Amino acid sequence: MRTIAILACLTVPAAPALAASWTVPEGCEAFMTVQSKACRVSHHYRCSADAPGDQWRVDMDQEGPFFYSRINHEAEWVESYDPIMQVLDPDPADPASMTELIGEGMDTWSFSLSKADGSGSRAEGYDRLTGRSVVIDGITLSETEVEFAEYDRSGKLIRRSRGNEYMHSDWRLFFAGPGETDLGDGIWRPIDGSPVEFIFPGEEGFLARQPKYDCDALTARAPATILPATLPVTEKE
Repeated sequence: MRTIAILACLTVPAAPALAASWTVPEGCEAFMTVQSKACRVSHHYRCSADAPGDQWRVDMDQEGPFFYSRINHEAEWVESYDPIMQVLDPDPADPASMTELIGEGMDTWSFSLSKADGSGSRAEGYDRLTGRSVVIDGITLSETEVEFAEYDRSGKLIRRSRGNEYMHSDWRLFFAGPGETDLGDGIWRPIDGSPVEFIFPGEEGFLARQPKYDCDALTARAPATILPATLPVTEKE
């Protein structure tokens, strides 16, 4: 039922006058909304049907939801919808592990992905703690350095990104930061999907449907994230 609800949200066009709040899928509970740069608002939620430690994120632009993703307790990418379903293949060569990153200061990863349309890809890269912390909207986050590349099944480069992200070890979440991305054409483009506001249940703006920052015709669909545990929609959360 949860998957059906997710796909329905992705395939139904946004109404001209959007409702004030996004509706959480049946059997799920939202715990945080994040307003980010690059015209994106994200809602984080957990579903009772999933394994313990799993959590979801939906990304929304001015037109509504455009990406859903699920990670596990290690912040390992599990599945996404954009709206085509994409899943992590079994037995990754080097699974992503937040526990390893926290314990050793660096985590390498290599895994393959399969889409419902029959296509697939391979992603590999690393996350490294820089030793620095940042405070955004009163929340202390650990800064990371991240670099990754994604290839199709023939070995052709699809995209690669490098830059910084932010990690909250208690929440088991990564958040996008400033960096640059190459969409397979050799041109590095600046990107920054950094969080600006963290909003919790009961606070104004929780489950808001409209993003607030950098929203204009040039940025609404621009590449915005380089997430170690979640391949971005237009480019790797």
